[in-house]
Amino acid sequence: MSDKNTQVNFNLANPIQFLALGFGSGLAPKAPGTFGTLAAVPLFLLMSGLTPFIYALLVLVVCISGIYICGKAASDVGVHDHGAIVWDEFAGFFITMFMIPVTWQSVLVGFILFRIFDIAKPWPISIADKKLTGGFGIMFDDVLAGLFALVIMHLIF
Repeated sequence: MSDKNTQVNFNLANPIQFLALGFGSGLAPKAPGTFGTLAAVPLFLLMSGLTPFIYALLVLVVCISGIYICGKAASDVGVHDHGAIVWDEFAGFFITMFMIPVTWQSVLVGFILFRIFDIAKPWPISIADKKLTGGFGIMFDDVLAGLFALVIMHLIF
């Protein structure tokens, strides 16, 4: 597979690619992961009224389906973890915000913390990012980033 910054032609009419690209947010020319996370915020706000059990179940579905969605989109374009694939950012942000009181401050801090962990990739996130492949590899480093951010979020809020 090619480099993750390779120019490829995604097809938003393809439902799998539409989801993988975060409804098109991942096609932003700069910082697609940040735009993908930003696109996850309104969905999080819709989900925030759910019970913790239903929220966790929905996040689990997002993560498990993301293995297929991200893996298939990457395979379709021949680029492992292309920057435009941002379904994993949705999952990571949803994890970050699990059982956090919803205020504009908590959403902002959660957004920033998740982006820091996703971009900086401290150990063991960096190991997962380098060693794991396929849809699982695309998803797992963002799940870890979300878990790291979640711990700090619970310490703060």
